[in-house]
Amino acid sequence: MDRNFTPFDRLVMETDAAMRTLFGAPQITERANPASGLEENELSPEEKRHAAGLMRVNHAGEVAAQALYQGQALTARLAEVRDKMERAALEENDHLAWCGQRVHELGQQTSRLNPVWYLGSLAIGAAAGIAGDRWSLGFVAETEHQVVRHLDRHLDQLSSADARSRAILEQMKEDEQHHATVAIESGGGPLPAPIKSLMTLSSRVMTTVAYYL
Repeated sequence: MDRNFTPFDRLVMETDAAMRTLFGAPQITERANPASGLEENELSPEEKRHAAGLMRVNHAGEVAAQALYQGQALTARLAEVRDKMERAALEENDHLAWCGQRVHELGQQTSRLNPVWYLGSLAIGAAAGIAGDRWSLGFVAETEHQVVRHLDRHLDQLSSADARSRAILEQMKEDEQHHATVAIESGGGPLPAPIKSLMTLSSRVMTTVAYYL
């Protein structure tokens, strides 16, 4: 039997999710890491450093995605929309785990500014949810479209020998495209051009800083 959670229940649950995202092991789906079973090919020091920077950016993006979805789930008006946000967040947790593992395999650490990315995205997600489910879902769709373009750029930059990183990004790209489609089919509306431009600018700041920090 489904349980009806109170706003306080949901606040506690989302706080737990935030702690898991930033400091623990977030809940993931049953899917295996796409890089599992792939050989770790030899990379030059520069290729390895660059790959680590790109995967750190993607990990930071997944931290932000978790906060975005959690903020929207907190403020979504319709239970159906809230359920879609929560399912998407769970699938994004897979990406979070895969990217974090790959960064460590490449000998580096994830972004030290992850709490900043999280808090900023949580506020944006909550604001989108308050604006209404149509705008919230439209925001998800536009975010995912921008992420797909961002992943395409990273795939172009990765060494052809880095099969493990490429496998992860390819699966992420497929998932993000699916999330965008679901958001639109669920009633997401197109966003005004100024909002899209602001989203692009914010993303550019995060990706530039997270590459190094």
